[in-house]
Amino acid sequence: MRSPRPGLPVLLGIALLVAMALGQSGEIRQRGSAGLGEGMPPREAALARGFVLGEDEGIDEKTEEGFRRAGLSHLLAVSGQNVTLLALLAMPLLGALGIPLRERLVWVLALIAVYVPVAGAGPSIQRAGVMGALGLLATLSGRRTSRLYALALAALVTLAIDPAIAGEVGWQLSFAAVLGILLLASPLRERLLAALGRGRWRRALAEGVAMTVAATLATAPLIAFHFETVSTTTLVANVLALPAVAPAMWLGMCSAALAQLPGVPLAPLNGLEALLLAYVAQVADWCAAPEWAELEVHLSGAGLVVAYLGLGVAALACWRWPRAAAALAAVGLACWLPLPWPGGAVAEPPLRGLQVEVLDVGQGDAILFQPAGAPAVLVDGGPPGDGLARKLSEVGVDRLGAAIVTHDQSDHVGGIEDLLGSFPVDRLLFARLRRGLLARAAAVGAGPQRIAAGSELRVGGLRLQVLWPPPELLGAPMPGADPNQLALVIEARWRDFSMLLTADAEAEAVLLEPGPVDVLKVAHHGSDDVGLGSLLERVRPRLAVISVGRDNPYGHPTPGTLAALRSHGVPTLRTDELGDIRIEVGPHSMRLDR
Repeated sequence: MRSPRPGLPVLLGIALLVAMALGQSGEIRQRGSAGLGEGMPPREAALARGFVLGEDEGIDEKTEEGFRRAGLSHLLAVSGQNVTLLALLAMPLLGALGIPLRERLVWVLALIAVYVPVAGAGPSIQRAGVMGALGLLATLSGRRTSRLYALALAALVTLAIDPAIAGEVGWQLSFAAVLGILLLASPLRERLLAALGRGRWRRALAEGVAMTVAATLATAPLIAFHFETVSTTTLVANVLALPAVAPAMWLGMCSAALAQLPGVPLAPLNGLEALLLAYVAQVADWCAAPEWAELEVHLSGAGLVVAYLGLGVAALACWRWPRAAAALAAVGLACWLPLPWPGGAVAEPPLRGLQVEVLDVGQGDAILFQPAGAPAVLVDGGPPGDGLARKLSEVGVDRLGAAIVTHDQSDHVGGIEDLLGSFPVDRLLFARLRRGLLARAAAVGAGPQRIAAGSELRVGGLRLQVLWPPPELLGAPMPGADPNQLALVIEARWRDFSMLLTADAEAEAVLLEPGPVDVLKVAHHGSDDVGLGSLLERVRPRLAVISVGRDNPYGHPTPGTLAALRSHGVPTLRTDELGDIRIEVGPHSMRLDR
């Protein structure tokens, strides 16, 4: 007997609740984040927030590195797995309340609509939300639907919402993983069941392992192409972590949901989840420990095509001849081990990790970071009227995830002021900014946000951490104070690459202890700085760059600054001599692109 269709009052009530929840998605996320930390050790609390909400800011670098090397980084970002587990958790709970099937499906659809923005609305969760909604709508209409059709429709819908999302690595990996599961998981599961025998627990094991192997093989070529690195232990790590992942997700979702109710004790629930998360972290440690756990790979566009052709042939063989599934692992390994693919391992392959450009904007600063698969970030914009929008377009940037103003002087903020209203800027970050510019940024939707020492911005794998000035110095300026010494000093990190951006804050007045860095942006266009020698001894840069205008009237860079750099053996590049300076960064490598 078919379940009755939900009545109009029920639908209207659900729609009203969803609208109210969407209006408070930020508050829901904040309460859920706080609830996930109650009664947990710090590491497990940070992992819980990453698993359930995609908040990885609190995860320490060692843990994050271990997950990456073990091929478990996908667990730290919300994805289609979260939506699936949400539906699997909600359906029986709603059924226990006596809610009919069709009404349950509507409630799950509403939960997905709320969960996607609460979880950050990233590319993978958008795709998963659209696919889940399509599947539920097909079920509600009483029609069977093709999963491949739903995947294609999800692609069209997400592209219609934001065409630029196709360039996001997360979006590409998400679709590759789902496509791999749809094409490869079924024959792999049948082969495993033939070996394991039938039975409920055997079927569950075979299903989980097959989906894990299929998704891993389908995404490996893309990972090699974009990040030039692959984890050799990812299959083992994902299979070992498999029994704990779903329970940890379910417990975290329950905890985040109960956190919306005041006074509910969450420590018992979180304590159990912490044990599961500690196990997953231990698996990551085990599988990340060998030196060979991560290999560097150079895969070109032609190599990527060949890799997926190989996987396609293997998938066809598995569907047509199930016994051929056992050979799939060998084909998959060949797709991502460092073999000489056609057009792949060639001299000077593109690194495709992080691109840093010190733009030639004359007597001013403008440094552009382009992390693979994430929006670009601009630190300062040089003086006004220098055609910054054109420069950004020339290097392939049509949107800024963030623009950072180190201090409110025209040779740093002028170009960014020109951009506002004519070029997409998601966020404007600053320490101090005049009210008129602040109001203008808010008016054009640039999301102004004040930052100081201790603040951190994450965009993809790029981290920008503010080292100076401390918040207490950013109040009312002291009479006669040098505004340059209140400029934001930022350390940029991508994997094991680091760059120190000193803006106009000379080392003689600003004490910094960031440790060794790869690149130093010399302060204040190379002006005299009696503290530079001491700074060079502390940070030991492999390269220094000076952003300075040709034939400027200030005599920058000064002979004393150049002499200090030479005496410490630091190679130095200058925009007045070379124009734009481009640095390409890959896993464990850095090179100049002339």
